[in-house]
Amino acid sequence: MYRISELTEKVGLSRSTLLYYEKLGLLQGVRQTNGYRLYSDKDIQQLHLLQQLQAGGLTLKECKSFLDSKVQRSVLEKRLQQLDEDIAKKQQARALLAALLGEGSLRLWHQQTDKLAPDAHLDWLKQQGFNEQQALHLKWLSKDMNEHDQYMADFMTVFQGLDRWGPSSDADTLKALSTLPTIPTKIIDIGCGKGFSTRLLAKHTQAEIVAVDNEQSALDELGERLTEQLDARVTLSCASMTDLPFSPESFDCIWSEAAAYIMGVEQALTQWRKLLTDSGFMVISDLVWLTDNPSQEAVAFWEGEYPDMQTVEKRLDQMCQAGFDVIDHFTLSEQAWHDYYQPLKARVAEAKASMPSSNAIADIEREIAIYEGYLGEFGYQMFVLRKGA
Repeated sequence: MYRISELTEKVGLSRSTLLYYEKLGLLQGVRQTNGYRLYSDKDIQQLHLLQQLQAGGLTLKECKSFLDSKVQRSVLEKRLQQLDEDIAKKQQARALLAALLGEGSLRLWHQQTDKLAPDAHLDWLKQQGFNEQQALHLKWLSKDMNEHDQYMADFMTVFQGLDRWGPSSDADTLKALSTLPTIPTKIIDIGCGKGFSTRLLAKHTQAEIVAVDNEQSALDELGERLTEQLDARVTLSCASMTDLPFSPESFDCIWSEAAAYIMGVEQALTQWRKLLTDSGFMVISDLVWLTDNPSQEAVAFWEGEYPDMQTVEKRLDQMCQAGFDVIDHFTLSEQAWHDYYQPLKARVAEAKASMPSSNAIADIEREIAIYEGYLGEFGYQMFVLRKGA
């Protein structure tokens, strides 16, 4: 016979646990006249059996039932299913931890996290040591911290030699400019890239223009292409579109083609609006759905690339909610897509020979395939807005 202190050493359980088991009827000690409880070898074996049953994930209540009567198959099946689910979750957790240590891909995790919490995701990337430009590139391009440097090197190898970095055309830019009721005198071109729209605005207005991009190489090329006459009216600014270094009401026109999505269209509408003078204009283009029933392939692709993609009607509603009146809107021409994708397709074919395993090139090829197969279900929409009262 054993006292409870001796029993704890035999079975490796605490005194409080053994007393709790006794309260549940899983253990039956014999109380002596002196108040001590005594336990037998049978009690020790009962506890060992209980521990073996618990190892299968059974609750104490289920264990007691199995000790008192025949095992119920339905209970075991339920526990097995729960155990499989727990194992799957732990495997996912292990895969994530391994990927964070550089032992796997983080692509899916970044995509899911950015969809659920885009602002928190961006802030977290900055905490990991990425500057804002790198963090934005990671969010929208590489989607994987582990391969980001190589991905961006491959990406820039493809794009550095291209003139246009997104769908656009001179005709569409001038069409949008022609819809403005008055010609602006102070314009900021946000996300200007190599400055196609900047040069057109400078050529067709007498406005002072600030061209903003966070890619210095693009601004350098824009600077080289400006004529002396236009250079006097165009200022180049390497800055983040999320933290523009300009005073409120500094401009009577904000221009941004195929760039607002980087910080989020709704956030851009709200944040940039402060830079406009009363009744100032904002002209932005954004990728939108042009049908209510797009193909599954197109939806699946853009879910990963641009999860905030909306219909034209939804964007118009957001613009009104942000305090803008809609002057006009129209879908960019097929020429705008052709002028971007045909040079891109040729450049990819050229670059692929030297880097056939590049993830960046594989992603660009998937985008080209979606463009070729489903353009018309989606497209860029140009929105011409006026700041409301």
